[in-house]
Amino acid sequence: MGKIERVFHSVTFEVLALIMSITGLVIFTQHDISALSETMIVIASMAMFWNYSFNYVFDLYVKGEKTKRSLLIRIVHVFLFEAGLLFFTIPVMAFILDLSFWDAFIMDLGVTIFITIYAFIFNLSYDHLRVFIIKSRMTKRQVASIL
Repeated sequence: MGKIERVFHSVTFEVLALIMSITGLVIFTQHDISALSETMIVIASMAMFWNYSFNYVFDLYVKGEKTKRSLLIRIVHVFLFEAGLLFFTIPVMAFILDLSFWDAFIMDLGVTIFITIYAFIFNLSYDHLRVFIIKSRMTKRQVASIL
């Protein structure tokens, strides 16, 4: 995947995640859409920064080829990443939406569970669609070169 496609992938992922998260929160909470939008944009920005920072530090401590990491290491990685993100985002959510820490925790946990499932489905779908498009383009090129 080249740089332009990586940017496309990331932007598409974040925009759809924001739209669906905000929509879900509007449906399941009593909060104003503008406050929820502000909250989710701030949290998405924090998540991007945390992703870079956490993975940099994690890789300093967990050496070796990333493709050789065990299932246990991958589970620990996800758990630590999400726990750290919740640690930073719960106070922000509580402040912006004027919630108790408990209510912010429950809301943020719901968003975290949704985003985890969404990320799995999005990336699986993207990978399969990408292969389909690449094969389709190759077929068209092969047909064009024959004609």
